[in-house]
Amino acid sequence: MPELTTRRARAGRPFTARVAGLLRGAALPVTFAAADRPDWLTVHADGTLSGTPAVPPAPDGAVATVTAVDAHGATAHLTVRIPVAAPDTPALDRLRVMSWNLWLGGSPVDDHRDKQLAVLLAADVDVVGLQETAVHAAPELADALGWFHHSAGENLAILSRHPVVDTLGDPGVGFYGAAGARIRLDEHPDGAPHELVLWTAHLNHTPYGPYDACFDALTGPELADRERQSGRVREIGGILAEMAPDLDAADRTPVLLVGDFNAPSHLDWTAAAAPLHGGHGPVDWPVSRAVQRAGLRDSYREAHPDPVACPGATWSPVHPEHEDGSGRPEPQDRIDYVLHAGGRLTVLDSTTLATGRIAPWPDVAANDWPSDHAAVVTTFGYA
Repeated sequence: MPELTTRRARAGRPFTARVAGLLRGAALPVTFAAADRPDWLTVHADGTLSGTPAVPPAPDGAVATVTAVDAHGATAHLTVRIPVAAPDTPALDRLRVMSWNLWLGGSPVDDHRDKQLAVLLAADVDVVGLQETAVHAAPELADALGWFHHSAGENLAILSRHPVVDTLGDPGVGFYGAAGARIRLDEHPDGAPHELVLWTAHLNHTPYGPYDACFDALTGPELADRERQSGRVREIGGILAEMAPDLDAADRTPVLLVGDFNAPSHLDWTAAAAPLHGGHGPVDWPVSRAVQRAGLRDSYREAHPDPVACPGATWSPVHPEHEDGSGRPEPQDRIDYVLHAGGRLTVLDSTTLATGRIAPWPDVAANDWPSDHAAVVTTFGYA
């Protein structure tokens, strides 16, 4: 039976959630009911859950079994877990953040929307920065999960289990660029908000540094020149300038920058890791240096300081060989990031994620993993 974990409720305060969107392919109309639920929770026929948790709450929160019956009598069941905090409990203290390039919205993979939902449910993340959303992915995923979202342009979006209370950046941003949102995670018992700012970014894809290094044997200075030619150095500079007011206040309201930078990190291309990168290293990649100078820290490399032991490659689970047909191995590199600023977030763990059956390009239609990038998921402690 599939499971959905909602955002946290507080005892004594009204709570609502929606589950109807997770029922895929049913014959309408569909009626929802509760096979099992706590006394305070009502499951409405349209798939809305509502109620006010009791004081004191149950130690393990609330669990409901929701049953859906469609027009043909077909039945489906969903387990819904609702974390419930006591009225005087401190604000949320744990946060799971994902960065995920959806690969043209997921279109190269069959049933990609259902597979994207399965990934998000299994990952149990709180907020997600998306790239390559193909316009429709974020609103459809948010509707299915009963979540909140902010979409900008045709390519960038933020999904959140918690309310989006403000949006940042240009709503008409192009295919490359960044979009931001302010997210309300929780409240102090006295009602003061706990919030964070999340930006998601996508930088230009060509020329690509690992190809320049591994295929064309360019030197370190030549690689830096090519990075500038790509526009990525200018792009990240513009994004960091947009983020400057948020970064200045990061010790009060934590800031996250996630995304597909199409650029390696100087934290990975070290002398010790040179055998992983065609013999190149150290390389002082300018995009990762720019975010470091702006005060943003690399959560994956904080969790895994040794790039030899934990390379953390996100490009590419479907490209073991370069797609030009030459048979050359595709350089495997870490180009997707979850970066953070401010003193209130502490990295507890970080991992790359690409699950299930993954056949190489071009035979990808039946893959379980509906992307050509691995995702990055970081668990933070939040103080």
